[in-house]
Amino acid sequence: MPRAIALRLLRCSRGAMAIETALVAPVLALMSIGTFEVGSMVSRQQELQSAASEAESIILAAAAGPGAESDDIELVIEDSMSLGADQVTLSQRFRCNSTAELIEDGTDCDPTKPIYRYVRLRLTDTYTPVWANFGVGSEFDYEIVRTIMVR
Repeated sequence: MPRAIALRLLRCSRGAMAIETALVAPVLALMSIGTFEVGSMVSRQQELQSAASEAESIILAAAAGPGAESDDIELVIEDSMSLGADQVTLSQRFRCNSTAELIEDGTDCDPTKPIYRYVRLRLTDTYTPVWANFGVGSEFDYEIVRTIMVR
């Protein structure tokens, strides 16, 4: 008798769909969450790239006009792009004559030769994907750096 019950249970397909769904549903849910998170990460990267392009326009406009202090330009960039003060950094760089290297201090250049001035823009941000909250992976740090010649 037990053998007949076992054979009958093996031939029965009721509940197979529930078991298959129980096996496949978590995998599909994880794939969906992963796709959403990767999309969010790529979107934030694109937002920061656009912000860097806009900041470059602001820097070039300020350099072409009467000029502005870098702190003022930083505030404009932060406000226009909704970034924090710690996420935007502007610094000056110089190129002496035709050297390839950019230096931080223009007083080291020979004043009789051309001195080219640059502004280095650095945008940073951090994105924490959902899976990092469960101990899988970690935060994702963004860093966008542009060097803009202003003179």
